[in-house]
Order: sequence, then C-alpha cells, then structure tokens
Amino acid sequence: MKPRVVILLVVAKPLYWLILLVSVWVLLRGHHEPGGGFIGGLIAVSATVLWAVAHNTTAARHRLPLRDPVWLAASGVLLALLSGVPGWLSGQAYLTHLWLSVLPAWPDLSVSTVMLFDAGVYLGVWGALSGYSLALLAVDENGQENGEEHGRDR
Repeated sequence: MKPRVVILLVVAKPLYWLILLVSVWVLLRGHHEPGGGFIGGLIAVSATVLWAVAHNTTAARHRLPLRDPVWLAASGVLLALLSGVPGWLSGQAYLTHLWLSVLPAWPDLSVSTVMLFDAGVYLGVWGALSGYSLALLAVDENGQENGEEHGRDR
C-alpha cells in the first residue's frame, strides 16, 4: 500500500464536490450556451480521478453513480438513445427534440428532450472515461508497472 498525502486526503472531499458541482453547472449551461454533456462529463471524470489518487480506485469506484463505470456509461448511452423517442412517437423524425414550457407564467423557463440527451452524454462520458482512468490507476496500485518488479528501480 502506498503512503497517502495527508493534505490531499483533507482537500479531496470538498474539492470532489466542488468539481462535481461545476460539472453539473457546465452540463446545464450547455443547454443554451457552449458546454454541455461532453465537457461536463470530462469535468466529472476529473473529480473521480482526484478521489482515486487521494484514496484508491475502489473508493473512487464506490463514489460513482451506480458504483460501476460500465453501468454508468451504459445507462448514459441508453438515456441519450431514449431522448429521441418522444419526437419519433409524435410523428417526427427520431431525435427531433421537443420543448415543453414548465410554468405558463414564465414562458422562458422551458425544458427539452435535448436536456435528456445531454444528461445521457454526461453520464456516458463520466462512466466510460472514469472506468478507463480507474483501470490505469489500478495497474499502478497493484504494483504491476511501478518498476520494482521489473528491475527498473535502480
């Protein structure tokens, strides 16, 4: 087991939540401005990697929604695919996005199936790249590539 840096352990928890909050902000901002699911997902991956470096890959995996990057990525792709169904069921082309006004008093406040698509991309990117990153970090945690077993630690 590798020694952990105390300051990183202390700072990791609030920083983790701050990074996730920023990722959700970027996801929601992308609804009308640059940003969105892909960039927000990348930012969420950085929170997961931070937790893995501060603690370990198992702890980071348990912090993921659904506790498994494969299931997270799969659910994101499924959500993105399902976001096109309402347009298709309304007689339009698949992935034609529909808009719905939430409150009649505020016509500017509306939601769209685009948001479902962006959320699916967000979860898909977060799951896929977190899984890849955690797998790479786990190789080093297990000591398979750290140089000690291969005679490179001289």
